[in-house]
Amino acid sequence: MIWLLWLSLAIGVLVHWIYKVNRDYCVLAFFARRVRTKDGKPPESIVPIAKGRTFCANSFDLYGKDAAQVFSHLRQLAQSYHESYLQYGLGFSNYNVTDAHSAGNILNHPNLITKSYIYNFLHPFLRTGVLTATEKKWHTRRNMLARTFHFDILNQFQEIFVAESLKFIEHFEGQNECVVSLRDRITIFTLNSICETAMGVKLDEMAEKGDRYREMFHRIDEGFTRRISNPLYWDDCAYNLFAARDYASALKVVHAFSSEIIAKRRVLLEEELEHRRATQTADDDICVARKKRFAMLDTLICAEKDGLIDNIGICEEVDTLMAEGHDTTSIGLVFGLMNMSLYAEHQELCFQEIQEHIEDDLSNLNLGQLHKLTHLTNFLKETMRLYPSIPIMGRQTIEETELDNGLILPKGSQINLHVFDIHRNPKYWDSPDEFRPERFLPENCQKRHTYAFIPFSAGQRNCIGQKYAMQEMKTLIVVLLKQFKILPVIDPKSIVFQTGLTLRFKDKIKVKLVRRKCD
Repeated sequence: MIWLLWLSLAIGVLVHWIYKVNRDYCVLAFFARRVRTKDGKPPESIVPIAKGRTFCANSFDLYGKDAAQVFSHLRQLAQSYHESYLQYGLGFSNYNVTDAHSAGNILNHPNLITKSYIYNFLHPFLRTGVLTATEKKWHTRRNMLARTFHFDILNQFQEIFVAESLKFIEHFEGQNECVVSLRDRITIFTLNSICETAMGVKLDEMAEKGDRYREMFHRIDEGFTRRISNPLYWDDCAYNLFAARDYASALKVVHAFSSEIIAKRRVLLEEELEHRRATQTADDDICVARKKRFAMLDTLICAEKDGLIDNIGICEEVDTLMAEGHDTTSIGLVFGLMNMSLYAEHQELCFQEIQEHIEDDLSNLNLGQLHKLTHLTNFLKETMRLYPSIPIMGRQTIEETELDNGLILPKGSQINLHVFDIHRNPKYWDSPDEFRPERFLPENCQKRHTYAFIPFSAGQRNCIGQKYAMQEMKTLIVVLLKQFKILPVIDPKSIVFQTGLTLRFKDKIKVKLVRRKCD
């Protein structure tokens, strides 16, 4: 019987050890280190701690949920606590931010520029481009790309945006009215636009490959959500063993597409250099100022020549720019046009404003005139408030970090900025579910917290393409409203949102286009 005594003693020692360790670690959450406070009080004195579905704290809260259920679960948590909250799961402490003050503190914190762990799930697709890179690599790539969004370069892109917008409405030529599935048509427009502006390559001869790219992009998006909701797949080895093969063909397609884009641009740049040599204007540096339109990809190719980036690095940034550049903007346009259909009075105000400032032949449709469309700007901002393309953003601590609310986050903590919930927080927005573009009039913005509206993020890692996106969205809407009225087809209350790389929705969002009668 002595072995029972030793067993009891061993169990007692183990229980005592677990009890002591549990003060600093949430043992049942796979030893997630606990959040502390500056004054030594329990963290619950500052923010609530969410209860988990199982005895393993929050580790399995998302297990078995599909994309719509994950989105719904996150919204229910935000509505339950009405403030930022903590979770523990899978070895991580998670700080979920739903208030503007905490969001501003985090987005401007000098030590919180590293993206959260789930961004690693994008590495098979985007590798470590400017979206997912950290520290020195991120700074280098960010500086490299930022100058390509200068006003003068954006002004060069306007001709392309107008041409692609006209191409968009050509699809409805000869029709006085038609019902349009927005997502299907708009992603074609945004992918064509990003490829011709940022990459300097037209997709006219690659239309089928573009269609295939969008199809496989959606497949990769499904894999991202699948990995988020299954704790087993958070481990790279388990994911690579059991699930990665399901998405290998999709990754091959998207990477082949971007590689072909790069190869085509290299050829075009070489042809330009040969032309300059033939006309005695040759220069060893093909990156000096030139009369032809500038493409962002040119910056990367020139940087490769200077040894600042290699071909793999170029592929990373092209994959990132194409994914972000076509997908996020398409979300803004889908919901922008949906709202145009739902709110006829605001559509008419936008139309009258467009008629006042933009010629019918679009000859003056430039950045200067777009800037004058203030109601359209506020309309789009209110759309992005209600339907942010990126509903959640993530950061993680690389060292123990104290926040200004008194929380001390341990190293490796995950910080989730719930943009969707910040944008609908009644603390900052009166009747937050109502569509009111006047919220963004200057006198109303002055009363509101700066970080209550962050559709393009903020701080060091804000979106470098936000002016590009606004320019592209405004241009398409101007061209469309010049020729069509937009009427409603769906009830927005029927939309089932889904979690994904960006804001997703289950069913198609449609509008009815009715051609305007000539005066």
